[in-house]
Amino acid sequence: MSSCFLRVMLFALCALWNLPELVLAKHAGITRHYNFDIKLQKVTRLCQTKSIVTVNGQFPGPRIIAREGDRVLIKVVNNVQNNITIHWHGIRQLRSGWADGPAYVTQCPIQTGQSYVYNFTITGQRGTLFWHAHISWLRATLYGPLVILPKRGVPYPFPQPFKEVPIIFGEWWKADTETMINQAMQTGGAPNVSDAYTINGLPGPLYNCSAKDTFRLKVKPGKTYLLRLINAALNDELFFSIANHTVTVVEVDAVYVKPFKTNTLVITPGQTTNILLKTKSHSPNATFLMAARSYATGPAAFDNSTTAGILEYEHMSSMSNTKNKRPSVHRPALPTFNDTLFAMSFSKKLRSLATTKFPAKVPQTVSRRFFFTVGLGLIQCSRNQACPGPNNTMVAAAINNVSFVQPSTALLQAHFFGKSKGVYTTDFPANPPFKFNYTGTPPSNILVNSGTKVVVLPFNTRVELVLQDTSIIGAESHPLHLHGFNFHVVGQGFGNFDPKKDPSNFNLVDPIERNTVGVPSGGWVAIRFRADNPGVWFMHCHLEVHTSWGLKMAWVVMDGKRPNQKLPPPPADLPKC
Repeated sequence: MSSCFLRVMLFALCALWNLPELVLAKHAGITRHYNFDIKLQKVTRLCQTKSIVTVNGQFPGPRIIAREGDRVLIKVVNNVQNNITIHWHGIRQLRSGWADGPAYVTQCPIQTGQSYVYNFTITGQRGTLFWHAHISWLRATLYGPLVILPKRGVPYPFPQPFKEVPIIFGEWWKADTETMINQAMQTGGAPNVSDAYTINGLPGPLYNCSAKDTFRLKVKPGKTYLLRLINAALNDELFFSIANHTVTVVEVDAVYVKPFKTNTLVITPGQTTNILLKTKSHSPNATFLMAARSYATGPAAFDNSTTAGILEYEHMSSMSNTKNKRPSVHRPALPTFNDTLFAMSFSKKLRSLATTKFPAKVPQTVSRRFFFTVGLGLIQCSRNQACPGPNNTMVAAAINNVSFVQPSTALLQAHFFGKSKGVYTTDFPANPPFKFNYTGTPPSNILVNSGTKVVVLPFNTRVELVLQDTSIIGAESHPLHLHGFNFHVVGQGFGNFDPKKDPSNFNLVDPIERNTVGVPSGGWVAIRFRADNPGVWFMHCHLEVHTSWGLKMAWVVMDGKRPNQKLPPPPADLPKC
């Protein structure tokens, strides 16, 4: 009997029996088909029922499970009034930039009643990533896990877990987020903060009117669980801890790390972290809260609440019925909301495995160096706007004093067809327009410029980029996400980056490799990557409010000389603007 026939029969049986997606994931090197039906769904949280934009009526959205080497086809059909794009966060999209998803960067959005098939192959990656909408604030409800298993027969470089559980953090607003951000952008005011954080879409027992909306993880004693943590929150970095339990960090952003134990971890929007949880050897007469709350460094308001799930041991419920043995509830102690020292200490523990099997391919030499300041400032409003800032200004965010203006034509199409005129310019500054004490007293002029500017890189350029936080308006941590590439974090520190002294301390042996990095509040981070993926690649802060204010830019990577170093033409169903 042919392997092809067996594969077809497997799919048929899984569909007939409604078996979990994980059954299919045992067969490597196949094409996986998913259908994403974008539609409205009524959901009740915090005793309020409202219609939200969902995939297939699910919140959070469906889990995508694939294996390294698989080809993935996802047909997205838009049945709502909003324009839609989906980004497969962390997938490198090697020569498949048309499937990356950021609106007006790699594609025009999918309009109402239209569809688009995202088509990509997972090459050289395995671990936890996620997918989310990449237009306006729709990712508030449009997100879900993306799990990449190793090739068939390839084990994890850590103990095989008894069970794997995705845990995805989000934010919940009682208001409509699209109305909220549209009004904020028109008036120049800051949008409202969220009303709750969520774990797998559920706020948990620490909010009013939400006790029944609680994620529960029932575990067996003496077992090892792999928890796949994903921060899909719009605007908040989070501390996370499980009461009375120590966990082992084994992976971040779908890259294995040297394992280390911790009671608490920090995870920014856009980041993923895999942890091993070894349960207690005997069922305790207690439940344990898994809690997350904000790590906030900026001067603005933030959601100061705590979401929680419940870790419960099997057989505990029968024990609790024993007379005079009511189960106790343990709550973890989380750091204070602005504990930047803890965040820095945690990030410095992350190291690549740097083994023969999983090498750290950090560029040892550099072709181009860039120094980008990231932070807030003011921008002049138009005459017909009544903005709240001085002299009719509003808050803006910028990289090297350039606040990105979203074009009306997708950058990748303009680049591929040689029609960049009027769409973007190639003069994005490699350094700030003027030097100042970036983490000290702000300059007198804090106005930023605006424009659609990009950096052009020849194929295979070895890039070193220093990202420097600024204290204009206020120092703040910024989780920067780079599309199309992983990068190595070779250095980080507080204060102003010193180009003469700091590079001597760069780690070029086993630096952590990831796709989203937190620029420390009042500090800097240095990354290196090889521009070996032709296309147009977005880089932006993953705090959605800062992205809305313009803290974003794009890299244009030119084709190489060989056929496998060139970007193919766009698919026939690529949406039009």
